[in-house]
Amino acid sequence: MGSECGPGGSQSRAVWCAHSEGWTTLHTNCDQAERPENQQSCFHVCDWHKDLYDWQLGAWNQCVPVSMRSTGALQRPAVCTRGEEGIQTREVGCVQKADGVPTEDAAICEYFEPKPRLEQACLIPCPRDCVVSQFTPWTSCSKTCGMGLQNRVRFVLAPPLFGGSACPNLTEFQTCQPGPCVGPESLYSLRVGSWGPCSVPLPRTARQAPTFTHSKDVVGYQTREVTCVHRSGNTDALSLCSRESLPVTYQACVLAKDCEVSDWTDWSPCSKDCYELNGPTGERTRTRRVQQFPVGEGEECPELEEKEPCTPQGEGVPPCIAYNWKTTEWTECRVDMLLSQQDRRRGNLTGLCGGGVQNHEVYCVQANSADPASTSRPVDGDLCLSPPPNTTQPCHIPCPVECDVSSWGAWGPCTFENCLDTAAKKGFKLRKRRIVNEPTGGTGSCPHLVEAIPCDEPSCYDWLLVKLDECIPDNERECGPGTQIPQVQCVNGDGEYVDRQLCRDAILPMPVICEVPCPKDCVLSPWTTWSLCSHTCSGKNTEGRQMRARSVLAYSAGEGGVQCPNSSALQEVRSCNDHPCTVYHWQTGPWGQCIEDTSVPSANSTGARAGVGGGDSSCSVGMQTRKVICVRVNVGQVPPKKCPESIRPETVRPCLLPCKRDCSVTPYSDWSACPAICGNTKRKQNRKRIIIQLPANGGQDCPEVLAQERDCEVPSVCLGYRWKTHKWRRCQLVPWSVRQDSPGAVETCGPGLQARAVSCRKQDGGQADMGACLKFASSMPSLTQPCQLPCQDDCQLTTWSKFSSCTQDCVGVKTRKRMLVGKSKKQDQCKNTQVYPLSEIQYCPCNKYNAQPMGNWSDCILPEGGRVEGQPGMKVQGDIKECGQGYRYQAMVCYDQDNRLVETSRCNSHGYIEEACIIPCPSDCKLSEWSNWSRCSKSCGSGVKVRSKWLREKPYNGGRPCPKLDHVNQVYEVVPCLSDCGQYVWVAEPWSVWKVSNVDLKENCGEGVQTRKVRCMQNTINGPSDPVEDYLCDPEEMPLGARDRQLPCPEDCVLSDWGAWSSCSLVWTDADNLVVLAPILSLFSFFTSRFLCYFVFYADWSTCQLSERAVCGSGMKTRMLDCVRSDGKSVDLKFCEEWQMNASCVVECPINCQLSDWSPWSECTQTCGLAGKLWRRRTVLQVPQGDGRSCPPQREQWKPCPVRPCYQWRYSSWSGCKSEGARCGEGLRFRNVSCFVSDGSGQGEASLVDDELCGNLEPSVDGDKQITLEEPCTSPCPGDCYLTDWTVWSPCQLSCVSGDDLGFGSVQVRSRAVLAQEPENLLQCPEQEWEARPCTEGQCYEYKWMTGAWRSSSRLVWCQRSDGLNVTGGCPMTAQPLADRSCDPACNKPRSFCTEAGVCGCDEGYTEVMTSDGLLDQCTVIPVLEIPTAGDNRADVKTIRAVSPTQPSNSLPGRAGRTWFLQPFGPGTLTRQIYSSNLRDSQIKSNFICHIHMVSRC
Repeated sequence: MGSECGPGGSQSRAVWCAHSEGWTTLHTNCDQAERPENQQSCFHVCDWHKDLYDWQLGAWNQCVPVSMRSTGALQRPAVCTRGEEGIQTREVGCVQKADGVPTEDAAICEYFEPKPRLEQACLIPCPRDCVVSQFTPWTSCSKTCGMGLQNRVRFVLAPPLFGGSACPNLTEFQTCQPGPCVGPESLYSLRVGSWGPCSVPLPRTARQAPTFTHSKDVVGYQTREVTCVHRSGNTDALSLCSRESLPVTYQACVLAKDCEVSDWTDWSPCSKDCYELNGPTGERTRTRRVQQFPVGEGEECPELEEKEPCTPQGEGVPPCIAYNWKTTEWTECRVDMLLSQQDRRRGNLTGLCGGGVQNHEVYCVQANSADPASTSRPVDGDLCLSPPPNTTQPCHIPCPVECDVSSWGAWGPCTFENCLDTAAKKGFKLRKRRIVNEPTGGTGSCPHLVEAIPCDEPSCYDWLLVKLDECIPDNERECGPGTQIPQVQCVNGDGEYVDRQLCRDAILPMPVICEVPCPKDCVLSPWTTWSLCSHTCSGKNTEGRQMRARSVLAYSAGEGGVQCPNSSALQEVRSCNDHPCTVYHWQTGPWGQCIEDTSVPSANSTGARAGVGGGDSSCSVGMQTRKVICVRVNVGQVPPKKCPESIRPETVRPCLLPCKRDCSVTPYSDWSACPAICGNTKRKQNRKRIIIQLPANGGQDCPEVLAQERDCEVPSVCLGYRWKTHKWRRCQLVPWSVRQDSPGAVETCGPGLQARAVSCRKQDGGQADMGACLKFASSMPSLTQPCQLPCQDDCQLTTWSKFSSCTQDCVGVKTRKRMLVGKSKKQDQCKNTQVYPLSEIQYCPCNKYNAQPMGNWSDCILPEGGRVEGQPGMKVQGDIKECGQGYRYQAMVCYDQDNRLVETSRCNSHGYIEEACIIPCPSDCKLSEWSNWSRCSKSCGSGVKVRSKWLREKPYNGGRPCPKLDHVNQVYEVVPCLSDCGQYVWVAEPWSVWKVSNVDLKENCGEGVQTRKVRCMQNTINGPSDPVEDYLCDPEEMPLGARDRQLPCPEDCVLSDWGAWSSCSLVWTDADNLVVLAPILSLFSFFTSRFLCYFVFYADWSTCQLSERAVCGSGMKTRMLDCVRSDGKSVDLKFCEEWQMNASCVVECPINCQLSDWSPWSECTQTCGLAGKLWRRRTVLQVPQGDGRSCPPQREQWKPCPVRPCYQWRYSSWSGCKSEGARCGEGLRFRNVSCFVSDGSGQGEASLVDDELCGNLEPSVDGDKQITLEEPCTSPCPGDCYLTDWTVWSPCQLSCVSGDDLGFGSVQVRSRAVLAQEPENLLQCPEQEWEARPCTEGQCYEYKWMTGAWRSSSRLVWCQRSDGLNVTGGCPMTAQPLADRSCDPACNKPRSFCTEAGVCGCDEGYTEVMTSDGLLDQCTVIPVLEIPTAGDNRADVKTIRAVSPTQPSNSLPGRAGRTWFLQPFGPGTLTRQIYSSNLRDSQIKSNFICHIHMVSRC
């Protein structure tokens, strides 16, 4: 088997013989020669082979159409639309990584990675044919007589792509013959060649070439060749053209010099001289100087400056200055009104409390400066790279809390005022109440909490009867008289248990006499507890009473038993609250102002502060006083001795005096930079400082001036560079040795060139490096110009002066002059003013100007610095008004009488129309005040109460929306409420004496009846007081007024009435909103069926309830408990634990949107024209939150710029090519540059104006500063065949199908066509040319066949591009419509014609009758059904003739517009096709009814 890894292994497999149906058979039944191998060698792959072998991927082959690879019936589509699907293949092999040698078994690589795919789908684009334009019109004949040629050309619009058809000929020729020539035809023409290279003239004293290093050495000469050519294109002897004057063969020229520059300087220091870990890098530069400017056609100068990023290196590099944000102190908390409170009638808003917002200003300062002033001086906010902190935060103004006290407690015992001093014998009874809810500002605003009543016989401690033990009969008998031992506890005046020794002087309660009934005795129930006292005090007309009662449980047997007492003995009454109704209490006034306590050393300072934005620090201790008086209830102030001195409130208390706090401002920021503008324009620079902390508590006020402004210093010398031109040097001619053989040449005169020096200057005239002018100045002036050295007989004149200014329009004139100079003044031919005029006169233009508005109105812009008072319902950002009256602007334009744009000042306009406008103020949703709360929905237990608001005013102009309202435009608030189930109670009097129904005088027992009176009474703190109507009490809770009962007989067991239920000892929680209180059965109740459970139900949480004056912030939400008995009855909460559940909650505070100030107006978006706009913008500083006002939608505003004419230099068209002195060959063409004015829209034609109006513009055309007014050209000789100039590049075109880009990119093309002049020379013509290049942002074009109307048997067919351009190519040839049609045999039958399909058809209204061999036999009229109309007495249906079955026949007079026509479509469809013509509505109705009847008869 070989080694464990690598080659040499073997694999085996099972081979068996099987029948074609699948079952196994003997091996002998199969052909042994075809038996597969059952064993083969293999390569055992191990993990480390992964480092030795890998897949090798070949390149993808060409995309092959699927149709060419398929062996089935798959056919290629006849028309290609999106392209043809194809397949690409590639070679994939497993090779050794080291040398790329293929392995024998690809399974080695497959072991580690699946074999990469060998094929992939591809798209073969549809062939795109060349698309060319239509031909231009024919040119004029190339000859004026004899036989010539006319040409017409077309240009390439789209190149052939993806194997499309090549471009057709771009030129068509046709011969022309204007007429016979008179005399012999000219066969020869002079042709000039191109100028040769510019040569250096040799000096007369030396033969070696000199070196030129200065600008004056720039003039050389150049020559050209002149030949005579035959119209066949052959060159002949010059003498054959001798009848023409020979052109000049030499001229002065500018010697080409390349730009020469120095070596690079060393790199400058890095612009960043500090270290910053993640900050931006610096920059360093190096430069080189120009040593030789380029002259003539010399090579231009390279870049003179290089820059590269840099970072300072080295240990001594200091850290960079860091900047961070600082903030001023927070403003006072401001509470904005909610929607419900935006009532303009509510003027006093000072009481608002709760949640609010406060703001502070954010500014940028230097962070790590050693100078304290630098760390607080404001700098440009762009220097702080981190996001600025929020300028707004929520805050809270505490709402005033009213003091809430409990009910008065019971009067206490009569106690000494001071138990330590009992000698005074003065006592008081006290009753107290407690503070349930602490008020704002401490307890000083609460009512008095203690009331006192003078009393006699005070004591500080007394015995309290806790309970009486069971009655124990005397003499250890089982029944009869006995005593009850009282259980007592020593208590003080407040009812608190104290040591029993303190009650040693008090009278201890005596044992109570009682009686345990014997079997035959009368049995009485225990006494009830004493009722509440009927009055809190006693006076002349009032006396407090308490009562208790007992009842007869069993009568005596009469034989030796104790008899029952009479009915009066079953009740007891005693006096209570017998003290007089003279109640006293201490009354306190409010605490006075905190004043400085001179007895305590002062530490008040003017700057002490816990921190900016923090609370005030206390700097010294002060003193507060208040008035305390003794008051008798319902009387008034009385002497202080009437009130207990021990509970007198304090009249003086210490307080903390807040520190004085001075205003704190930052240092002034640095002065803003002055604009780098030269001239007398006054510019301002400013600086500001910011209030960090406002003064408080008598501190120093803030300065009034927070910003300063001053004029910028105008620089005495404006920084800038300019070119300085020096004097022109002597005019240099072509060397005489070159031109001496020319006829008429003079050695000392003629045309030449002159040069001058150019230098660079600062604006103040100082020397500057030439590189500075190349970088900052305008284009360099020319170094050479043509010149003329006058010959002896030449006239010399000065250049024309400028035209004089016009003194008056329409009637004035302007002039310009020139003068003769030198010897010309004396030559007579020069004095001829017809040939050499010395002055010119022009009439002044008759200018009339017309002003008119232009463009749209601007945004409505509020006046800057506008202020508005804040009012409810309208929020103001800072002091900037957001709505109200503003102004909008429309630009004015001024035109002259030629409709050319001129400055608006010509029309006496400042450039605008101004119009008042209104920005509507947003109005929020207005709701009413809350209604009063409704009554609680339940009279007992927990319910809900509701209040509502109604819509007073809908929002508009972007005001805050309303909350969700119901169908009657109201919004509700629902809170839980609790009705006291004990407000009205049933009060039952004691049971009457038993009345036995079955009277047994001996026994006085058996069934009997007891009755009692039951009344509904109002429950008060002191118990039931006044009787009320019975319906106010719960009828289900009404005690029984009578009861039947078995009166025990003697010796029967006698039971008392049931006692009260004990409190529940277990609480079972059974869900989130249900608590089960299960009573534990007492020993006695266990034997009865009386078992009640009480369930506690939670109500839903209420909405968040705020203080009365609060609008948001922290509040409380509540949910109530409902105590429900197991029989479903709501009962008083005393049966359950009284839980009122509260939770804190928050109402989100309204934070208004805050915007930045408007930015300064931008520069005009256009330097000239009609479309210029000024913009200003603002940003959102604080997004709105909660119920805050949303941001105004307008974040940017525009207004038009003053309209200025757009002046620009423009080229005129090129002149024709002129070969000076010759008929053809190399020449020059010329153009001028002129000043044009336009409105900048690009839609109208620009108008030519005086060049003076472009005088302030830098000479440039379309951004090119190199003005080219002449260029070389070639003028063809008669008989030449040549190429046209290149066309402009075609529009960028995508490869698209139905507007979808196929993803093959965009292309554009240009072409050159052939032009010929002689029919004999066509074979010498060059090939037409086209070239394409890729481009971006192409368009999708579709091509469609278009057809014209048939004219006889032919029509026009052409291809049209989707932009309406008629083209050749682009449309699929397979879909081309027929342009000609013909039928065989000819269509000679009446009413027949040849159809587009090439067969004979019939005219409209006729149908074809065919012969058996499919040829047209005749055209017969189509039968039509006529139905009589109203007024037609005929009721038959007959066939009539009609040209159109759907139109009424005009062949019958008097029936036009009255006939219905039904076209038969087979059975049952007569009613589906109804046609009518020119029928009135009334006719249509009646005829339709008639038609229905006719059909029914059919």
